[in-house]
Amino acid sequence: MEYSIGEVAERYNLTISQLRYYDKEGIIPNIKRINGIRKFSEQDIETLFLIECLKQTGLTLKEIKQFVEWTKMGDSTIDLRLNFFKKQEEKVMKQIKDLEKSLKMIKYKCWYYDTAKTLGSVSELEANKDEITPENIKNLFDEAHDNF
Repeated sequence: MEYSIGEVAERYNLTISQLRYYDKEGIIPNIKRINGIRKFSEQDIETLFLIECLKQTGLTLKEIKQFVEWTKMGDSTIDLRLNFFKKQEEKVMKQIKDLEKSLKMIKYKCWYYDTAKTLGSVSELEANKDEITPENIKNLFDEAHDNF
């Protein structure tokens, strides 16, 4: 199946100018043209999915383009591509760990302000915090501060 640039943009919440830029820069290497009109294949869609995935992990388009160039070179770059993804995996695992710590602090603060609201003030909560804070909430607070 083939898709027009407008269909791809709408379906995947991208802009037409983004898709044109990716094409111009060679980031989607094999877009077919019929009478000058871009036609995106399922493989092109999969490439777009990978591009957007890698962007979410913090890679730049320049870094993604380097990966695409390696794929064009064939099997001689398998090690380069594998290392590329292993490094990115390490980076994403650290991001996840950092986000989990942030989530713990956010959960703690949700409990904190929900409790302050129930008690009528933050000062009331602070005066009694040690006695009324559940163990699981104390753990969230402590884990959020680990290795800070």
